[in-house]
Amino acid sequence: MRSERRGGTSRQAPIAPPLGGGRFVFILLAIGLASAILIGRITLLQVIDRPFLQSQGDARTLRHEAIPAHRGMITDRNGEPLAISTPVVTIWANPQELPEDAIQRVMLAQALGMTLDDFESRVARFSEREFMYLRRQMTPAAAQQILNLRTPGVYPQREYKRYYPAGEVAAQLLGVTNVDDIGQEGLELSYQPYLAGHPGQRRVIKDRRGRLVRELGVINEAQPGGELTLAIDQRIQYMAYRELRAAVAENEADGGVLVMMDARTGEVLAMANLPSYNPNNRAGLDPRGLRNQALVDVFEPGSVMKPLAMAAILESGVVDRDVIVDTSPGWMRLDQFTIRDFRNYGELDLPGILEKSSNIGMSRLALQLSDTAIWEKYNQLGLGQAPGTGFPGESTGSLPAPVRWSRSERAALSYGYGLSVSAVQLASAYTALANDGVRLQPSLLRLSEPPQGIPAISPSVANDLLNILETSVAAYTGGRRARVEGYRVGGKTGTVRKSGQQGYTTDAYRSVFAGIAPISDPRIVTVVMIDHPKAGEFYGGAVAAPVFSSVTGNALRLLDVPPDHDAE
Repeated sequence: MRSERRGGTSRQAPIAPPLGGGRFVFILLAIGLASAILIGRITLLQVIDRPFLQSQGDARTLRHEAIPAHRGMITDRNGEPLAISTPVVTIWANPQELPEDAIQRVMLAQALGMTLDDFESRVARFSEREFMYLRRQMTPAAAQQILNLRTPGVYPQREYKRYYPAGEVAAQLLGVTNVDDIGQEGLELSYQPYLAGHPGQRRVIKDRRGRLVRELGVINEAQPGGELTLAIDQRIQYMAYRELRAAVAENEADGGVLVMMDARTGEVLAMANLPSYNPNNRAGLDPRGLRNQALVDVFEPGSVMKPLAMAAILESGVVDRDVIVDTSPGWMRLDQFTIRDFRNYGELDLPGILEKSSNIGMSRLALQLSDTAIWEKYNQLGLGQAPGTGFPGESTGSLPAPVRWSRSERAALSYGYGLSVSAVQLASAYTALANDGVRLQPSLLRLSEPPQGIPAISPSVANDLLNILETSVAAYTGGRRARVEGYRVGGKTGTVRKSGQQGYTTDAYRSVFAGIAPISDPRIVTVVMIDHPKAGEFYGGAVAAPVFSSVTGNALRLLDVPPDHDAE
């Protein structure tokens, strides 16, 4: 301690007071509070908010991606593919990530096959969004050329595209899918849930630009669609379409239909329609080609109904099988209407009435029956009812109920006017003649075993009519062009006036032929309809019968049906 002496006195130097206790406590509390807040925040983030934060982080990095399901294949009865799905790549972009660099944009537009103006316009339209398609369903090789540009914001997406190997040959039956592989028409539509399958799902990690970083695993495996086996035989289908197209072109017709059914099972072996379209390239598509006329459209069948009406006449017991009908003078008046034959055929027996296709003969016989006899027979044969194929839009046709029918209406029904049928309904009705009186419902799918069928005609009458149908295509008849070398065949021609707003036309017809082969042991039933032939000929025997002959002959040989030794 230092002391100073001044004026005889001495004074000690002052000492600094110690730090106040309140300030020290304040600092300690501040440090403690900050630590508590930090610990609390850490606890909040790591314990309390961890699930939420984890989910938010995952939402920005983890993705659940759909795994597209492979659409089921459609095949013919022999396993030949008719509709298959092939892998393709869709190129998409996030407009907000696309580069501003002009050169990169020009290169991308060129690779996409677009002009720069079109590309810029499209990007501008989606500028507020994070997704836009650039090109859908490209081949993997073509898509890779675009991806090789490594343009920021451009990404691939794996998809499937439907391909139809048969092209226009079976287009209306198969139908089509849209760009998202969803059935829109035909069997693709009616069997959509079965064919589509179920998409799978996988978990992946992506960066903020949507690029794949790592695949974490599959959550659900994709379940491929079921395979559909049709009843048609692709070989017969090609042949039927070829011959139908040739006949439509030769006769300058508006279109045509051919349906071939297995006479033992009801399976549809061929179903051809014209006009048609190429489902693999729908540019310039004619909307008329989309319609499956064989199932959806109906027409008045005309004289091809006479054998079926004759079944009702023979079963009635009112008419003797050996009856002779006088058709002179070739015309008759009923209810202010005139019914005519092609010419005066005089006296005809039952085979002669069908052979000459006499409207007068059929009318005179029909008027001897009860009011409902022919209607009931047509009803038993499935007319006026849905065929039951499951095809979307299949027609029921029209079979007016016999309520206060006039005599002319009863007569018209016997020779095929006053009702409407589809080609499939007509073929199904003819299976009763080919199958001992048992009608078979048409099936578009291959059957594992023959169906029971529906009894519609007595076996003896069916067999009698089968033999009469053979005489209707004899060498001296109007149906002679339906004959098939080496096989006994039978059938009936039909020539039907088309109706318009003013009633029946005088210059527009449908040419029809319905036939069975071989008569000795029926295997197939075929119906041919040519719509409005304009090249001169219009009778069913001249226009439709030759198509039956060509297609039926080739089909019998493809099916290994042995020739008839007693055939002419």
